[in-house]
Amino acid sequence: MAVIKNLINGKWVESASGKTLNSINPANIDEVVGVVPASSRPDVDKAVEAARNAFEKWRLTPAPKRGEILFRAAELISKNKEELGRLVTREMGKVLPEGLGDVQEAIDMAYYMAGEGRRLSGETVPSELPFKDCKSVRVPIGVFALITPWNFPTAIPAWKLFPALISGNTVVFKPSSYTPVAATRLVELIVEAGIPEGVLNLIHGAGEEIGEYLATHPGIDGVSFTGSTAVGEKLAKLCGGLDKEISCEMGGKNPIIVMEDAKLDLAVEGAIWGGFGTTGQRCTAASRLIVHEKIHDKFLEMFISAAKGLKLGDGLKSDTKVGPVINESQMKKVLGYIEIGKKEGAKLTLGGSARTEGGLKKGYFIEPTIFTEVKPKMRVAQEEIFGPVVSIIKARDISDAINIANGIPYGLSSSIYAQDVNYTAIAERDLDAGIVYINAPTIGAEIQLPFGGTKKSGLGRKEAGGRGGALDMFTKWKVIYRDYSGRLQKAQIDKE
Repeated sequence: MAVIKNLINGKWVESASGKTLNSINPANIDEVVGVVPASSRPDVDKAVEAARNAFEKWRLTPAPKRGEILFRAAELISKNKEELGRLVTREMGKVLPEGLGDVQEAIDMAYYMAGEGRRLSGETVPSELPFKDCKSVRVPIGVFALITPWNFPTAIPAWKLFPALISGNTVVFKPSSYTPVAATRLVELIVEAGIPEGVLNLIHGAGEEIGEYLATHPGIDGVSFTGSTAVGEKLAKLCGGLDKEISCEMGGKNPIIVMEDAKLDLAVEGAIWGGFGTTGQRCTAASRLIVHEKIHDKFLEMFISAAKGLKLGDGLKSDTKVGPVINESQMKKVLGYIEIGKKEGAKLTLGGSARTEGGLKKGYFIEPTIFTEVKPKMRVAQEEIFGPVVSIIKARDISDAINIANGIPYGLSSSIYAQDVNYTAIAERDLDAGIVYINAPTIGAEIQLPFGGTKKSGLGRKEAGGRGGALDMFTKWKVIYRDYSGRLQKAQIDKE
């Protein structure tokens, strides 16, 4: 069991209140993974003050030097990958290969953003006047609040921390109170890499206690949030009224379209991974399968057979395919949606129950669940469940399938399985989602491209790399004109 503290101005300290929270292994609730501070507003105040005081020196640190620290962090995370991956599995519940993949995303992002220390590209353009040059440069914004969820306890923090730091910002990082130990271990490695005191501050505690206070703190210049749509929309409204930069990556209700010419073995494999990977606890989980009516019955037979072969259990065991949901509250929510689906008239074709026998009795396990005969407007086909529940919907043709796919409040990720290039061209043009996969499931984003959605799935700038990605969130543009003519020149007026 780890005893964790806050990191404020380079020092590991307890909360002002002295109160603590326990982080529990969701596969075995008797196991306390760590004890962390239950921080309060005075802790937030101290962390923000430390970040504010460190900003000027960090801003003036050459970006390549900042990149060297991030490169060392990448090396350290890579060296400790196995340990950190096992910690992710113990604390969050996902199976070990996914826990290691979670850490690999952090490694990839650290290397990628370390390289940006020698880019952070602006633009140089010719002036319309002689003896004058023009350019734009990226500059840091200031102090950022980074608020992250529990389902990717190293990857999502890395998506925010490394671009924020390479851009020259200082940060106050508040991870989920359900997975604080893995997040702290990530921070420890960044500290070991040489991040200066006060540049990175870590505050633990429940979101309802300190999350909103941190986001709206007068010493915070910007907010990057990943979590539920309800919380994200509330924070966006609050921060908008305070003229703060904010990016919110929120929920999803992601479809996989399976057309009549799809390779069914491939589509079933993708649908299993998309629907039940991470126990369905991904914002990109494929919780809706929109299947062409001509192959619906055959696909369903194959999909049910594959789902029956998924073994529930502790994610550290090599034969486990589906781990627990994160906690009792989430288990009740998922089981509640299963009851809603049955009452709406959807047919419960597989699963639908919590499992408590044998080695499952001390964890929050729900068997993979499949609903058929689902109508597009049913709640189980419209609302994010965030659990191992998949709804199957029939479609007449490509137009009907895309209309069903788009007919939800969300627009994060989407997928189509088809061999006809015309189907895939129509899908990539018409699917209203931030991410479109072709002959692959709705999960599997890579860090060198932006990540985020439309509608209720995302607000503000996108996560991760590439044009329009996280660097646009964590920097602002400054345009510089230099006149070396030695006389007053008037743009748009001097025409000599």
